[in-house]
Amino acid sequence: MDNTCAYCMEGELVAEFGIKICELPASKVYLFKEQSHPGRLIVASKHHVSEMVDLSEADRIAFLQDVNHMAEVIHKTFSPAKVNYGAYGDKGCHLHFHLVPKYTGAFEWGGTFAMNPDKNYLSEKEYEEMISKIKANL
Repeated sequence: MDNTCAYCMEGELVAEFGIKICELPASKVYLFKEQSHPGRLIVASKHHVSEMVDLSEADRIAFLQDVNHMAEVIHKTFSPAKVNYGAYGDKGCHLHFHLVPKYTGAFEWGGTFAMNPDKNYLSEKEYEEMISKIKANL
């Protein structure tokens, strides 16, 4: 655990960009507050590691199963044309995937998604409604 890591410490650090939805066997799931891509989530490993190669085989499989499960939830909840996956961490060294639903003809369709386009934030009520829909499909 790293006390400067948003995914390890949660609270105010993660609240800057996400809202915790749930915990799965190998990960924590967050709704990304910037919702230019409706349904964008982050799936973060429960282990403070930088890369997938730092996980044991069993932990790596469990983490990827969680990522896959949440991709299925996104498809069921939001019906995107495609889900893009981003695993970055040059500065924040905690393994996590951005799951970014993409919609035909919509924002950034046909291109790489921006890390934070800083264009579309929701009201608290809208976040709650979105999280309820996601939870209903877990």
